[in-house]
Amino acid sequence: MTPRLLAPALLLALTACVTYPDISQSRSPCRMEPGGWCPFVREAAVEAWPYAVAATNAYTGDDDVFVDDGPLLEQLERLPIAEEDAKKGFGYELFAQYAPGSDGDPNRRPTARIMAFRGTDFDGFTDIFYGSLRSDQIEIALRYFDLERARWGSDPQWIVTGHSLGGALATEVSIRYPKVRAYMFNTSPFYGGDGMTNDVQRTVFNERGEVLRRFARFDIDPAADVFTVNCGPQNGQFTKHKVRPLADCITWIAAYGSDDALAVVKANAVPKPMVECGPEQKAHPGRATRPLVPCVHQGRREAEKSRD
Repeated sequence: MTPRLLAPALLLALTACVTYPDISQSRSPCRMEPGGWCPFVREAAVEAWPYAVAATNAYTGDDDVFVDDGPLLEQLERLPIAEEDAKKGFGYELFAQYAPGSDGDPNRRPTARIMAFRGTDFDGFTDIFYGSLRSDQIEIALRYFDLERARWGSDPQWIVTGHSLGGALATEVSIRYPKVRAYMFNTSPFYGGDGMTNDVQRTVFNERGEVLRRFARFDIDPAADVFTVNCGPQNGQFTKHKVRPLADCITWIAAYGSDDALAVVKANAVPKPMVECGPEQKAHPGRATRPLVPCVHQGRREAEKSRD
């Protein structure tokens, strides 16, 4: 597949296995932009960060979930998961999503309901067996989505999200229901439906070099708007796969354009992405802040360079 120049010096086609080219954060053209992040990356992050938080908090009980979901999300009581489904590793959480800037309004109404599917995060073979090698979790996810939609109704709109295997489950729901928007993070390439169906309703964020992209070379990823960010270049491929560092990075980037994302950054002490310019303990400078000097993204820490 020949790389396509989508915008001068900004967009790169990275792999031959996706239907559409991945969109990569460029290092040099955006040095005078907030945080050194290109506008199209910031805009996508502002749109996607609530779903990254929801996908992270689908891992109920883990020690690296967001303590504070932020002003746009409210966790809802989900249906109990049947024992036979839980034994196959299936899990999900529900959230109400509210309009930006509506925190504190007593009359606010949800703009969407989010179903966030839990992924494997490579913590056990059960999820891999029933979710990737077999289609059990796909069938279970579709069944629970039907049940929850029947319980809550179709208004407001439904959005599905997930990380890793959870992203594949969200893909399957979006294929089955063309009006359902889907956001996936470091998503698994193992899905069973027609990957072109509902393609314009899917957005994917992947960390460059994370381990599942190796498997994606042997299958065709579902068609979607795919953003590849390079938030933690020093991390290993398994650390890069984890959802919390990616969600932190997306939310940090979004905070340059969203006060609600900035509130989540502050409430959860989200750290600066290691690739962004500035000291490791840098506080987020706030919305729409532009650097006075070029903000050059770093591939390695200065301390590592000094040891070379």
